[in-house]
Order: sequence, then structure tokens, then C-alpha cells
Amino acid sequence: MAERDRGPHPTLRIKGTKSRSLTDKKIVLGVTGSIAAVRTVELARELVRHGADVYGVMSAAATEIIHPYTLHYATGHDVITKLMGNIEHVEFLGMEGSADLFIVAPCTANTISKIATGVSDSTVTAFATTAFGSDIPIIVVPAMHETIYKSPVLIENLVKLKKLGVTVIGPRIEEGLAKIVSTEAIVLTIERALSQKKLLGRHILITGGATSEQIDPIRILTNRSSGRTGVELARAAYKQGAEVALVHSSARDLTGIKEILVETAHEMIDACINELRAAKKHGEGYDALISSAAIADFTCESSDVKIPSGGELHLRLVPTKKLIEEVRKEFPELAIVGFKAETNVSEQELIRRAREKQQAYNLAMVVANDVAAGGIGTEDNEVFISRAGVEDIKHVKGAKKLIADAIVEDLASFL
Repeated sequence: MAERDRGPHPTLRIKGTKSRSLTDKKIVLGVTGSIAAVRTVELARELVRHGADVYGVMSAAATEIIHPYTLHYATGHDVITKLMGNIEHVEFLGMEGSADLFIVAPCTANTISKIATGVSDSTVTAFATTAFGSDIPIIVVPAMHETIYKSPVLIENLVKLKKLGVTVIGPRIEEGLAKIVSTEAIVLTIERALSQKKLLGRHILITGGATSEQIDPIRILTNRSSGRTGVELARAAYKQGAEVALVHSSARDLTGIKEILVETAHEMIDACINELRAAKKHGEGYDALISSAAIADFTCESSDVKIPSGGELHLRLVPTKKLIEEVRKEFPELAIVGFKAETNVSEQELIRRAREKQQAYNLAMVVANDVAAGGIGTEDNEVFISRAGVEDIKHVKGAKKLIADAIVEDLASFL
């Protein structure tokens, strides 16, 4: 009886469903004997969702924590647990190998030390040694007990790996453990390693989210901005090789991205000016400011104690300073991307107002949208991008990640 045609592997159904940032990229995922190996299924599938082809390689110790079938399901490919006649480590990571990147996640102290000293006595370490020889990017994601992570020998070996060009992500120190970092952080680091690096060597300052103005110790004036656009812009710029600082109000623990936390409009403006000044003083001036934050237009005199409820309350609102105006005074040559939010206006009027703002402040780009049509606090948005020196308006509709990628792409072309 003929064998039934099984068709494509189920994992292929999710391929590229989140983005195409890793399309046509082949990633070899090495798994070692840490309990954090249970996280590799999630990681593998997330990489597939961004378009990657993922191939699993497991040490003998790793197979005692998760079964190779599990990783086979997650990747859609057979898992390598021992080196055979195909010399798989050379097939994937040799001079003419087919893989683009090798990552070990989780990576135990034992494997870190072996890779650092050239010991190749397991599948994972043999793959690592081969990757070194062919100059394929290597990423290591440590996971172990905190006391082991603090061992002087391990610290020395991690330093050695970094000097050899290995990217080390994490760990997170919690509950006496050096835990594997988030899947999101690992994916972002891989995207950066495999991107075209159109912003390599550039320094980008980004503002995001809402500010809040205190009425009393309990109540505030704020807006509905979620800050998602600012976060996605920071990720997009970081992926393209930039050094990124994000000024916003809610810490997100974004790997590789400097976060500056503020609350009020005044604090956000001061933070941006101070960051720009400090960078200039140290000879690493910023190349661009992306001003995506929904900064409060008004503030009020606040009370030091809670205002009693039950009666009428009259607030005297006074205008806040404008970030772009303040920055432009001191940094007239800085490339600035502004945002223009309007409500219930025609597309033509929205574009007209965007261009008016662009000309008034000499902006590299203005990103305009009608917030009445959606965008605030949602996953998706629709924007119109006016670019200096370009007559055509770019229209982008979809996930904020997609929009952020488009903005950063245009900024890279401008710089």
C-alpha cells in the first residue's frame, strides 16, 4: 500500500504570520541541558512566525528535558541529536553552509565554557566551533543558577566569547536564578543580527506614549496613547543597527535599547534636551529624533493633597511647551520626524496640515493620521508619510510594527 501523502508540516501554517523580517533566513537553534529548554518550543515557533526556517540541534542532556519530537513539531524539521555521515555541522555552518545564524538557547555554563575553549564533544559545541570557522553569527543565551553565573571562570569565558564576536543576551537575575531572557528579546536580537543594518553607526532618539499632568496626588490629565508606536519604532531602528534611546513613561525592558522614563510633558522635553546635549558633549551626537509621543498640550496647577470629591472642580489649563520647537532652537540641523494627529478631517486636509507642520519646523518627515478612524490604543493604524524632498505621499495601513518599519526605512534613506 502506497504511503499517504502527508502534505506540508503544520508549522508551515504559521510561517510569516507576524512579519517577514526573517523570511529566507535559516536559523540553527542549539538546545542544551537547562530546564529553560522548555522555552525553546515557544522561541522556535516565534521565529517561524517571523518567516524563518528553524533547525533544531540538541545535546544529549537537552533530550532528557524535552523530547526531540517536541522540537520537530515546533520547527517542522527533523532534529539533530547526533552527528552522522552527512556531517550536519558542516552542512549547515561550514564555509559553504546553508545557515545564516547559530543560536544556543538556553546555553548552560558547561556549554559556554566548552565553546569558549574550543571543546567540540557534543552536537551543539561542534556546531559552534564550525560556525566560528566560517564566520557565521553566533548568539548565546545563558540560563543557570545565579551562583554559577557569578563564577569567575564563567565570567571570564563569557568575556572571551564576546571578544570572539559572540552576542550574549541576558540573563535575567530573578529568584536566585540567571534566567533566560524573553522570547521577544531573543527574536529582536536575531532580527538585528540578520538585518541589512541600514542605520548602523547611527544614534536615534525616540519619544513614545502619553504624558500625564498631575491634578492632585491621585488624579491626572492624560490621553489614550498606548505607547505601542514608540516601542515599535525603537525596535525597528534597533533592528537596523542603530543605537536607540526611547523616552517614555512605562518601562518595557527592551533588550539593547536605552529607556528614559518620564511622566510629564516638562519632564519629557527636559529629558530629550539633556540626552541630546550629553550625546553631543561626548562626541556621539544623535542623528535623528522621532517625536511620536502624545505629549500633553496643557498642564494645570496641581494640589499637594487630594481634592475632595462631591463638588464642582474648575481647572485652569495652561499650554505646555512644544518638544519640536524646543529641540529645533538648540539643534537646528538635527533630522526630526514629527507626528500629526487630527480628527475627522479629509485625507487631503490631513496631508495639507502635515506638510504645513513639516515646513514650519524643517522636518525630515511627518507621519499623519486621523485618530478618529482608529490608531490610539489599538494594534493597527493608518498613516500618511510626508518626506522632505519627495512629492509623493506614502500611505501605510496595517500593524504598527509594519508602520514603524516603513518609517525607519524612509528615515534611513534620508540620513
